[in-house]
Amino acid sequence: MTQTMNPLSPAANNSDAGVDVAALGELLLGKWADVRLAARALAGNPELHKIEGLTHTEHRKRVFQQLGILVQQNGVHRAFPTRLGGSDDHGGNVAGFEELVIADPSLQIKGGVQWGLFGSAVLHLGNQEHQDKWLPGIMNLDIPGSFAMTEIGHGSDVASIATTATYDASSQEFVINTPFAAAWKEYIGNAAVDGIAAVVFAQLITKGVNHGVHAFYVDLRDPKTKEFLPGIQGRDDNIKGGLNGIDNGRLAFDNVHIPRTNLLNRYGDVAPDGSYSSPIASPGRRFFTMLGTLVQGRVSLNGAAVAASKVALKIAIQYATERRQFNAASDTEEVVLLDYQRHQRRLLPLLATTYAAAFAHEDLLVKFNDVFSGAHDTDEDRQDLETLAAAYKSLTTWHALETLQECREACGGAGFMAENRFTSLRADLDVYATFEGDNTVLLQLVAKRLLADYSKEFRNLDFGVLARFVAGAAADLTLNKTGLRQVAQFVSDTGSAQKSAKALKDAGTQHQMLADRVQTMVAEVAGALKEAAKQPKDKGAQIFNDHQNDLIEAARAHAELLQWESFTAALGRISDPGTKRVMTRLRDLFGLSLIEKHLDWYLMNGRISMLRARTLAPYINRVLSKLRPHALDLVDAFGYGPEHLRATIATGIERERQDEARDYYRKLRASSDGPIDEKILIQRAKTAAKK
Repeated sequence: MTQTMNPLSPAANNSDAGVDVAALGELLLGKWADVRLAARALAGNPELHKIEGLTHTEHRKRVFQQLGILVQQNGVHRAFPTRLGGSDDHGGNVAGFEELVIADPSLQIKGGVQWGLFGSAVLHLGNQEHQDKWLPGIMNLDIPGSFAMTEIGHGSDVASIATTATYDASSQEFVINTPFAAAWKEYIGNAAVDGIAAVVFAQLITKGVNHGVHAFYVDLRDPKTKEFLPGIQGRDDNIKGGLNGIDNGRLAFDNVHIPRTNLLNRYGDVAPDGSYSSPIASPGRRFFTMLGTLVQGRVSLNGAAVAASKVALKIAIQYATERRQFNAASDTEEVVLLDYQRHQRRLLPLLATTYAAAFAHEDLLVKFNDVFSGAHDTDEDRQDLETLAAAYKSLTTWHALETLQECREACGGAGFMAENRFTSLRADLDVYATFEGDNTVLLQLVAKRLLADYSKEFRNLDFGVLARFVAGAAADLTLNKTGLRQVAQFVSDTGSAQKSAKALKDAGTQHQMLADRVQTMVAEVAGALKEAAKQPKDKGAQIFNDHQNDLIEAARAHAELLQWESFTAALGRISDPGTKRVMTRLRDLFGLSLIEKHLDWYLMNGRISMLRARTLAPYINRVLSKLRPHALDLVDAFGYGPEHLRATIATGIERERQDEARDYYRKLRASSDGPIDEKILIQRAKTAAKK
């Protein structure tokens, strides 16, 4: 295969380096490559691009019009049934949809509200009659809709929402009510202007029994006048910190009557006489099953965050290979920014993490498609999917915000200019960390799953085994399965981790250290919480609260391990030797950066000696220097063109400016017209005085 190499990259002149950019790009495109490429072509359409400086009213109108373009281009219907014009392609739908973030994050999120939340709720929580009745209008935008779940008073605590849907057997209707101010639905996309219907989540009450949260289809506005229907109130959230192309607002209901058949009844139904039935007997399991069907929101946010990180790094690294600053290494030539070690430290670990997140997201997408296509759709498969989606969504959205900010700063004042995208993307993605599940809350859910799996593993073991494990000496013992796969066996000889930093490039050692950290953290928390279940509720809650931070850190460590595993698995799919060598170093950078990030834990827990720890940073610096020649190739493999980047500093203009400056001074030095530097006169005087 012919290698494609960026002519500006130093790797272009290094025959030993060799990154096959085209092949690496194909690997990154993943299973749904054709869908991604089609979506990128659509996202490159100027009609879909964000225009900076619009008022929020103007931006909203533009984004709603853009939704119509998506409908015309058949860009958003892949997940819907074939009988209604879709293609039942759940993984492909998300793969294409997440690419819209590079056109305008408001477009991606508003489309997500319409088809990924509102439409998906009807699809996955309703019956075929519901689907046939409402989905065609939802798909073609005749029914703009809202997803009314979140309330002011409970946020991520969906199980405790206060909106009620009380069944009236005499009229065979549900009566929707907002009982107090804190029960208003808040931050609801499409609620302020465009939505004419909503899927409303409320406590289902019939015959005096509360059966928990269920979803109801509710008409909001008159389709012709766009006025709220009787009993419905709404308020406009107006200008936000970002995503101002979306008309977020509040909704409240005062004795709003809807037909009994507007209950989306896949997991719970009410007969005409008010009798409740459900295929899932457990109220808790029923609740989490219903919410689990809506996991694609978290999956798509994870993918969108990866895409935004790629765009930011392409812009920043392109600029860093062209911008010159200071001439410490030469009397005449200034140094390219990316040749500075600190600049490499700022950008290249973020690049490594972005690759890890990209490979992990592809694995998540395959898992998502397997579940929703029915190929692998057991309860355990769904729990695994929910755990993965919560873990990755948290880490990757935080990573995107860190990447955008660091790239902005790394480009100096130019990075602060709106024309170079960083500030706008950073503002729009800010809320990704808190919607579709607050990241901290999601990691707590992941941690609880880890504890549950840990408990299953040790349920039948005696105390002596557990004690030895917690002490770090349970060799050859099967540990928790982390919701997806068996984590590597704990190594009793902790001295094996105390090798030279150079030995840390060994994949087995990296995996051992990352897995060991997860296992030990989970075991320590499990041991501390063991007595909580035996205590009164208030004391048990206090014990849990005392270890909440430890739980969340264990979940974060778990997600980092899984990302490393996905990166390592991807290396096995690379055939070109040069590409594999570079990508292995990039994986090493990711793994070693994680160990360095948590070096305090490894030191305090005796997993690495102080002497060996001191060698880690210098070794990482050597890895950075080896990756430096390939930086442009690695970001070019992301496959985003000028129509996607839309950043002035990524157009080559900086190289032109620098070349012009260098040419100017070169000619000035060669002529007799240039001024003499005062420093040269001083040096000449000193030399003459010595004589």
